[in-house]
Amino acid sequence: MSQRGRRRPQPLKKCFKAKEKNLKFYAECEPCLLKAARWIVDSSTDDNRLRTMLRKRFEKEVPTLLRKNIYLGVPRHVRDIVRKTTGVQDPFKAYKRRYNKTALRLVPILKKWIEKSNDRLLVACRLAIAGNVIDFVANSDFNLIRTVRECAGGEFGIFDYPEFKKKLQVSTSILYVGDNAGEIVFDKLLIEELLKDNKKVTYVVRGGPVLNDATMEDARAVGLTQLTEVITTGAALPGALLSESSPKFVERFKKADLVISKGQGNFEALSDEPGPIYFLLKAKCVPVSRELGVKQGAMIIKKQRLSKRRKDDGLKVCMLRRPSKFDEKIYKGRLHEVRKI
Repeated sequence: MSQRGRRRPQPLKKCFKAKEKNLKFYAECEPCLLKAARWIVDSSTDDNRLRTMLRKRFEKEVPTLLRKNIYLGVPRHVRDIVRKTTGVQDPFKAYKRRYNKTALRLVPILKKWIEKSNDRLLVACRLAIAGNVIDFVANSDFNLIRTVRECAGGEFGIFDYPEFKKKLQVSTSILYVGDNAGEIVFDKLLIEELLKDNKKVTYVVRGGPVLNDATMEDARAVGLTQLTEVITTGAALPGALLSESSPKFVERFKKADLVISKGQGNFEALSDEPGPIYFLLKAKCVPVSRELGVKQGAMIIKKQRLSKRRKDDGLKVCMLRRPSKFDEKIYKGRLHEVRKI
């Protein structure tokens, strides 16, 4: 075991089809991803020696992956190594079941809010965005009830709802890309409103367990599979990265009249992809709020305005001051400087 821990891990080369060129890495992302790695390790084993060994390994490997411009692949890489070492397939299964059940208990109250509203669709969108607060990594100390109340009447950071409503009127097929367990219960409320308008909705979950992201098991548990068609991205990544997704999902993505992208992970994966995409999320972390130009915690309904895929020539590293751009070669040499800032 110790020899295997010292040699260069093979999955760094094998797990990824392409660099995540459309993603932007920020200095704040590294501690967040290391936190996620520790959470995966600690939720998978009670053996302190094994925990220490795995933590030290990922403290070295996570920065390496980031230098290779691989961000969303980090949790999958960590999960694969931990799974092989501990045999635990889904360390967050208990957490996901708990929040699915918690969210389901709120449904009767939430439906009454929608029914009493003058704009049922807008309230359903607000609730779907409120559900995005359920995130063990980006926001582990969230208060679900308080967030639901705040989102029910709070201000938006970006409010492209009028365009969203117009696009819905001329759309038949909708691809709804989900994010986290628990959150999918709130998505279900919005989907019910879309189905009432005779829309064909396909819901998308992750291709396998990764962090607290929703899988097909979660979709079945909350009754989504009985409500509408559910497919997977084909990849166990915390975001719908097209370069890593299945041909079936990519085809559905390209053919959809409208794509609803829920959550930060999907925003990070799809923000540089053109198409009829609307992003619904809460800007839970500093890098995402900075990228969107809003306050941290703001509610977002954002229209994708790209006509073609954006090219990213290097990595963008944002500190607490004004963002600075580095190409990959320079970034490799200055990683230690970034950590000191």
